[in-house]
Amino acid sequence: MKYLALTCLASVALAAPSMVIERRQAPAGGDTSPTTLSEFTKGGCKGTILIFSRGTGEPSNLGLLGRAVARELKKVLPDTAVEGVNYSAGVGGNLTPQGADAAGIKMGSDLFKSAAAKCPNAVLLGGGYSQGAALQHRVVEALPKSIQDRIAAVVLYGDTKNKQDGGKIKNFPADKVKIFCNANDGVCGGGLSVNAGHLAYNAETHFIPGASFMKGKVDAMVGKSSAKGGASE
Repeated sequence: MKYLALTCLASVALAAPSMVIERRQAPAGGDTSPTTLSEFTKGGCKGTILIFSRGTGEPSNLGLLGRAVARELKKVLPDTAVEGVNYSAGVGGNLTPQGADAAGIKMGSDLFKSAAAKCPNAVLLGGGYSQGAALQHRVVEALPKSIQDRIAAVVLYGDTKNKQDGGKIKNFPADKVKIFCNANDGVCGGGLSVNAGHLAYNAETHFIPGASFMKGKVDAMVGKSSAKGGASE
């Protein structure tokens, strides 16, 4: 009975109206950029590939927050293919031990593996929001090291596994991970409360710095690769 009550409470908390999310995340005048992006699977390789997993109940395969992240990233890394993980993003995924939908975890893993195999010269990036952040934890921690080494950075927002995983992704270099969690975000401390803090991520404080972090890591990886190539000539 206690578990059932907790499950019901979590379901109510995590089923926050998408309009609230849109009001908080959309810039003045509205954002008309797409909430669906499949630029790798439909368009092929680019210099950088971002695989992003949206939060619970968010629209399309990228969501509203992912759309904002993609917009800022493309400003600093124009040669980027953005790919949303097309998983269900249902409430139930949050209540699993993994903290994310099992089928979605497989989809995310398959996307990283496919990008690494088909685009040997591309730098890989990961990103996620809310349940999508938990999905990135589970995907990245289990990837072969050869693919992990291709990932320059993972940026997470409103991370539902922030506390449980110690503010990092297991089995993955901590310096490649940037987690944005508002102090009053009801999910970052191990709970499942979608409160105002969980919906208050914005461009100036979160998306632009996240894009800057990713660009810095991509530049460092490309520079290191170029130096290694030059030394072998």
